[in-house]
Amino acid sequence: MLRNLLLVIFIVVSALVLVNVLHKEDGYNLKLEELKHEYALKDIPSVDHTKLPALHKDFKTPQEVTEACISCHTETHLEVMASSHWNWERVSYVEGRGISSSGKKNVMNNFCIGTNSNEKSCAKCHIGFGMNNNSFDFDNARNVDCMVCHDNSEEYLKGSAMAGYPDRTVNLEAVAQSVGSPKKSNCGSCHFFGGGGNNVKHGDLESAHLSCDRDVDVHMAANGMNMECVACHSAKNHQILGKLYSVSTENSNRSTCEQCHSSSPHLSNMLNRHGSKIACQTCHIPEYAKVNSTKMAWNWSDAGKLKDGEPYEIDDSLGNHSYLSIKGSFVWERNVKPDYIWFNGTADQYLLGDTIQSIPVKMNTLYGSHNDRKSKIIPVKIHVGDQIYDKVYNRLIQPKLHGENDGDSAFWQDFKWVEAAEAGMKQSGLAFSGEYGFVKTEMYWPINHMVSPKEKSVSCAECHTRDNGRLANLSGFYVPGRDYNKTLDFFGYWTFLLTLAAVFGHAIIRMLYNVIKDKFEKQVINYDEDEPDAA
Repeated sequence: MLRNLLLVIFIVVSALVLVNVLHKEDGYNLKLEELKHEYALKDIPSVDHTKLPALHKDFKTPQEVTEACISCHTETHLEVMASSHWNWERVSYVEGRGISSSGKKNVMNNFCIGTNSNEKSCAKCHIGFGMNNNSFDFDNARNVDCMVCHDNSEEYLKGSAMAGYPDRTVNLEAVAQSVGSPKKSNCGSCHFFGGGGNNVKHGDLESAHLSCDRDVDVHMAANGMNMECVACHSAKNHQILGKLYSVSTENSNRSTCEQCHSSSPHLSNMLNRHGSKIACQTCHIPEYAKVNSTKMAWNWSDAGKLKDGEPYEIDDSLGNHSYLSIKGSFVWERNVKPDYIWFNGTADQYLLGDTIQSIPVKMNTLYGSHNDRKSKIIPVKIHVGDQIYDKVYNRLIQPKLHGENDGDSAFWQDFKWVEAAEAGMKQSGLAFSGEYGFVKTEMYWPINHMVSPKEKSVSCAECHTRDNGRLANLSGFYVPGRDYNKTLDFFGYWTFLLTLAAVFGHAIIRMLYNVIKDKFEKQVINYDEDEPDAA
């Protein structure tokens, strides 16, 4: 009997182990197959711009190209001029501020700090020509740059510190005849290189996306779907879906995973239920900065050091700048595991002129909590550092960084913080006390790209664990396998024990029944054999 009981125990335990080890989801998801088919079909242009007479011209200025574009696309410039890509701001409701205007014109960051007094350099990422200062004419349609978004020749290039004008080597006629739907290279010319270099800001958007494999990004992989940015960030009247929460505040016109994959993309209902509180990115982007490093810290307080009176730089083993005299010291990381926060889609930013409320200064605040039904857990990059502030007015300073010549107060030329601060604040219309210091800051960047193949997604055990799980820094709610709860644990333990007892109890009863049955049947047989033959 003992041997039979041990055999039953071994079979039950083995069965439970095998079920967990060998169980696999049905790998054929029809929804996903339909999406793959849909996006595998690439649009074929219906217009050959090389045949348009208006584009066969020796263009002397880029504005002449814009005029040629408008001659056919007669009202398109009005759509562009109503976009945040052009205006560098949008009007929206911000919690605690009411209805206000925010964007690159007045939002500060802890990378290159801000655009005010630095427009000529920052305009390399503006869709216009001639932004020399903050008096740029946003009503002049001739200054709309159509080529920066629609060039398909990959020869178009904005000049460095040229107020948004194209590099002088660009053949305007060839580019004008090569326009089409925006490609990754168009969007990436700005979004890959924000902050002064490849992958500096975002961490999940970089030049590797131009030709990466599926392990880097399943959507943009050259050996996968090879999707363009506009496949998800689609546009109606040049109002593009998707918002960058370094400069945006409202939960509207967002580009989401659900717009293609729906709210129930998995074959498992358990996984689909996770979507009510966990963003798709949280599980499907286990790491970012997979190819090239991203900046995780920027200390402006170290800037200004010279060697023999000249600026210098120090590079790490991967070729990243660990120090630049003009910008300070940096910390870079690669293959970074994200941080995680609750986010409901609304945000606030530190605007030029705001009073410092806490330290570290939050350059942007992403709102959300476990108790907010609109909030989900999302992955983020947290960029930290320090930057110059006014000790008397208790606000961050917008210094003048870029200049043409020595002696014009630009820090990158003269390396004098007082002069740079005074010039920058004056152009921003704010006073400078003359007393400055450096204050710690932090900025949050949601991670949305570099989606991994499903087999490399975050595993259950990485969150449902008591030892350094991915959600270890999020508290105030119960995560099975991570947290203790006396009531739940009590019922859980007893449910498990009673279930186990029922299984073994049932097995023991069956064995006892069989033993008793066997004995009874033997007695009956013996009794029959002992009875005399009736004949």
